[in-house]
Amino acid sequence: MGYLADHGVVAWLIIGLLAGGIAKLLMPGKDPGGCIVTILLGIAGALLAGFLGKAVGWYQDGEAAGFLAAIVGAILILIVYRLVLRRRG
Repeated sequence: MGYLADHGVVAWLIIGLLAGGIAKLLMPGKDPGGCIVTILLGIAGALLAGFLGKAVGWYQDGEAAGFLAAIVGAILILIVYRLVLRRRG
């Protein structure tokens, strides 16, 4: 187990921060809230990826989501975020 995996949620936050930035690069466009909100959505995506990964047996307790899984989670949450805001406006 690596340093990040030993720190659970802290690892998800770090990976999520990076995943949010990459998700924003992969999904350009105007998002209400700007880059900060997108990064927060990336953190949520990493958490989502971690919880879903644990549920299906990909990760054990204390393991962070894989980086690619965190990016996918961030993209999914960003898509949902955009859909919800589009319907409001």
